[in-house]
Parts: sequence; structure tokens; C-alpha cells
Amino acid sequence: DVQLQASGGGLVQEGGSLRLSCAASGFTFDDYTIAWFRQAPGKEREGVSCISLSDHSTYYSDSVKGRFTISSDNAKNTVYLQMNSLKPEDTAVYFCAAKNSPTGVTSTTARWYQYWGQGTLVTVSS
Repeated sequence: DVQLQASGGGLVQEGGSLRLSCAASGFTFDDYTIAWFRQAPGKEREGVSCISLSDHSTYYSDSVKGRFTISSDNAKNTVYLQMNSLKPEDTAVYFCAAKNSPTGVTSTTARWYQYWGQGTLVTVSS
């Protein structure tokens, strides 16, 4: 079974940092695209960043570009989201999602993704 396990959320002050992890199992890691989404109360789910595990191309939304970095450790089947210079508006539940994409196609459209992990809550206090 495909499983995605997100972790690393917590409470941090404005300007602080957190690193989220998405541990994957049950599929050929290198053939997938993995993304991070977030959803704040009362708001739609937003695609934050994604990475193709076949060619390591990445994408960032404008709201996080320059502050967040997505990376992968293929040996550990884990994708990370390093979040720096956090702002209160980054407060949300963060989800990781995966889609079989051996040709390196990426997307931040939620319905494109096949598998979802449970969320991890990030709270940034001002």
C-alpha cells in the first residue's frame, strides 16, 4: 500500500524555521512527483511546492518563493520542506501528496495527485 507520512509541524515564532518531512513507502520513489499543499481554516488548499523525483525539478508558489526549499533524500524515500522566515500567514495544516510521473511532470493542482498523507499543523505566532 502507498503511504505518505508527514511530520515536523509545530508552533514557531514569526521569523523562525521548521522542516517538514514526508516519508513515502509502497511505490517506486524515483518515478513520482511529490508536492506540499497547505490549508488554512476557511481557505482553499494551496499548492506550495513540488519536486520531481526523476529529474529533481522544483516549483514554488509565489507566496513561499525564496523562503521555502523542497528537497529529497531518495535513499530514505523522504521529501523535505525547509521553511524559513516564517510568517503568521504560513499557519496552516500542511499535506504531502504524490503522483506517478516518471517523465518529470509536476503540478500544484490538488486533484492531479493520486495519494495524500495526513496533515501536520504549522502554527506561526506573531
